[in-house]
Amino acid sequence: MVALFERWNDALKTGDEKKVVANYAPKSILLPTVSNTPRLTAAEKEDYFVHWLPNRPSGVINSRQIQIGCNTAFDAGIYTFTYANGKKVPARYTFTYKWDGQNWLITSHHSSGMPEAVK
Repeated sequence: MVALFERWNDALKTGDEKKVVANYAPKSILLPTVSNTPRLTAAEKEDYFVHWLPNRPSGVINSRQIQIGCNTAFDAGIYTFTYANGKKVPARYTFTYKWDGQNWLITSHHSSGMPEAVK
């Protein structure tokens, strides 16, 4: 499961929204950090990433909990994105995954900024 975040993070680093969205199941939801709009379709997810990827984000997991079930998995915790300009954005996250018979794909992804100042 650790490798699934790295796969998604590596896709971010390409700057190609289609490569990022390829990590999501066709029926999935993205509740992104810097948008109030839930993203349900591939086109909606691409629209979010096409506007966010120019920041050239690179994520690092600070802490996490992983649970694995039969054909499903859960990864939740705290991550920090560093943008090309040096800005750091800490956030809480949850990824859920489903095995589709060939790949693990994201079925839900929630990311929200930290509600309190990070000390």
